[in-house]
Amino acid sequence: MNLELQKRIITSFFLLLLFTLMFFYSFILITALIVISIISWIEFYGLLSKIFKRAIFKEKIQKFIYKSISLIYLFFLVFFILVIESKNPDLRIFIIYSILVSILSDIGGLIIGRTFKGKKLTKISPKKTISGSLGSFIFSISLIPFFIKYLGEHDFFLLVIITLIISLVSQIGDLFISFLKRKAKVKNTSDLLPGHGGILDRIDGIIFAIPIGFLLLNYL
Repeated sequence: MNLELQKRIITSFFLLLLFTLMFFYSFILITALIVISIISWIEFYGLLSKIFKRAIFKEKIQKFIYKSISLIYLFFLVFFILVIESKNPDLRIFIIYSILVSILSDIGGLIIGRTFKGKKLTKISPKKTISGSLGSFIFSISLIPFFIKYLGEHDFFLLVIITLIISLVSQIGDLFISFLKRKAKVKNTSDLLPGHGGILDRIDGIIFAIPIGFLLLNYL
């Protein structure tokens, strides 16, 4: 086992521990969301700064728009989760499920993609393959049996469709941040998480999956 993989495993363990504590303790959830959002926006700002390093006036306006939209989006995402937590804690399961679908999509894409390789999915992220994308869908669906009793109001077939949509949105979010990193000519948004990169590297798909997953699970 190489050093990079060891770092990744150790960091993953602590992230999983944090995720578990966030699920059981509201004050940890609130604190973690605020800290994660701040760091993510700083990393996003860093990407934009590298992309628009020598920006002319028009590009400066674009940079301001991107920064403003991302800040507003993260603010409302955190506010959205906190309102759910305070008004109806039972709905937290929708958020947890969406996060786990995103995580399993990431894991499935990594494992299946590296195992079977094959044709590249897009030039935006050269390491991503079509087999990896299919692996993301397969791994995300494997989560359904463990949550079917919590999501019993949903028809099984509908739950499969919702899960696939959440996984798709998560993958698109991942590609969007990869596109920005490619534009900024950086591998990771930061080196805050050993073996993983930055916070934004880890939650790129999650921040898009949560609102879509919640809306689909709550209103369909």
